Amino acid sequence: MSEYSERPSLLQTYTNSFAPLKNRNLRIYLGGQAVSLLGTWMQSTAQSWVIWELTKSESSLGIVVMLNTLPLFLLAPWAGGIADRFNRRFILLATQSIAMLLALTMAYLIQTNLIQIWHIYTFSFILGIVNALDFPAQQAFIGDLSGMGQVRQAITLNIMGLQLARMLGPAIAGILLKVVGSAAAFWVNGASFFVVLLSLLAVRSQQAAHPRQSGRGQFRETLDFIRSQPRMVDLMVFATLVTFFGLSVFNILPSVADHVLRGDSQTFGLLFAVSGAGALVSTLVLLPLSQAAKRIGLIVSGAAVWMGTFFLLLSNSSWLTLSMVAIFLISLGAPLVLTTSLGVLQLMAPGNMRARIISLFTMITFGLQPLASIAIGYSAEHLGTQTAIMINSLCLILGAGLMFFFRKGLRGWELQPTVEPILSSKEMNSH
Repeated sequence: MSEYSERPSLLQTYTNSFAPLKNRNLRIYLGGQAVSLLGTWMQSTAQSWVIWELTKSESSLGIVVMLNTLPLFLLAPWAGGIADRFNRRFILLATQSIAMLLALTMAYLIQTNLIQIWHIYTFSFILGIVNALDFPAQQAFIGDLSGMGQVRQAITLNIMGLQLARMLGPAIAGILLKVVGSAAAFWVNGASFFVVLLSLLAVRSQQAAHPRQSGRGQFRETLDFIRSQPRMVDLMVFATLVTFFGLSVFNILPSVADHVLRGDSQTFGLLFAVSGAGALVSTLVLLPLSQAAKRIGLIVSGAAVWMGTFFLLLSNSSWLTLSMVAIFLISLGAPLVLTTSLGVLQLMAPGNMRARIISLFTMITFGLQPLASIAIGYSAEHLGTQTAIMINSLCLILGAGLMFFFRKGLRGWELQPTVEPILSSKEMNSH
């Protein structure tokens, strides 16, 4: 009875997930991120439709995603080391400034009807390089602001902003596409970067100094450490399954809207928006509650199978309402796998390799998106959109099921951090 009474209630668990917002620096930074992410999702939605209008090709959609994510794979051995060795605030100021210039240039090309598909290919690759350097620095910077004692909650709060933007951004972009054209979304995204740049200048953070090593030596050290932690390997495998067979399906949503549902740009915007709504509900409700659970293996494997099941439903739907319901339910699972994995990996990581582990996580999950994007793009083009989604759904279910039943120790794994926090949240709030 005493053990039960010590457990926090569901309400306490939920409210505790917002505790990092008491940290002024984190509030400012996450606020700037939320604004910028809204613009990012507006641009992403508009860009997909611009590509579709230019080419009417599922493979072109896949090529753009491939070019955007290929640098995540190629640069990961160095990006995490850079974020661990150098000032993360300066890295973020540089990457966000470059991303702003890219968005404004694309807006001009679309506004003046000069845009060609090779422009989008080129800009996507450059933005991919920027994102490869930005992502590990950004995620580790959140830990610098929150302290390791609250890093999972802080990452969840950042994902809440992302999912809210993912819900609102495509819906707003769908309206702009229909009313004023696609260039408006790019202009808005360019302007949104001013907010995140101001937030970076306004906050104060403390980044622990670590001895410098060569990039190759750091990468080898990181691989050796992860190989010694089977549960880290499990988390990365689940994240890879979800990104490769799950998230890649969203790359061909323009084809779903057009070929399967016989809709237009507004239909496409609705599909993306309902995906964001599902992910937002998951992030606002399911993720905070899941943080009190110790059986991480059960959470990520169950969420992966859930996603695969409703991708199977989507593959058999040609009715807009049913497709929207399927996408909403699919999107409940993705944050449980990806955000949980990212937060737990940071919690388990030694302080001198947090950014490197984040970078490796990016490399073997999102960095594999080039292959996933090309695969689903070509399979949709040659086998049909619905068949391509069905193949991915079955692979996701099978992969998650094999991990759950045959991976030794996964089902009984209870989360226990392997290292002490670098700084407590109390220490971080004092800076």
